[in-house]
Amino acid sequence: MVKEIFVLEDDRDIGFILNHILFDEGYLVSVYESISAFKYALRLGTPDLLLMDVRLPDGNGMDLCEELKADSAFLLPVLMMSADWHLHNQKQCKANEYISKPFDIDLILKKIGNYLKPAVQG
Repeated sequence: MVKEIFVLEDDRDIGFILNHILFDEGYLVSVYESISAFKYALRLGTPDLLLMDVRLPDGNGMDLCEELKADSAFLLPVLMMSADWHLHNQKQCKANEYISKPFDIDLILKKIGNYLKPAVQG
């Protein structure tokens, strides 16, 4: 069964790269550029993993992570990405993983692979 990843990333170039790499690894990928679009998508469907940026045009990904993780019924793994980890309280949102930008492709695939096994090995 194909695993689905929702990516919340407002930088179109980074979103494109993540979409391309993850798709090539056998994942179904949906990229969203705003928290509002991401939350709407979450109401319509449930992916297997969330990969989220922190700084977004309509809010903060750490706050969204904290909101999602506060719901005891929310069981999805959340991987947070940021170039400015020193500015964020990582304990606040209880993400499963933290990824520094710029990120290493192999590292991000390994961290995702800790939670999901792709349907097709690349």
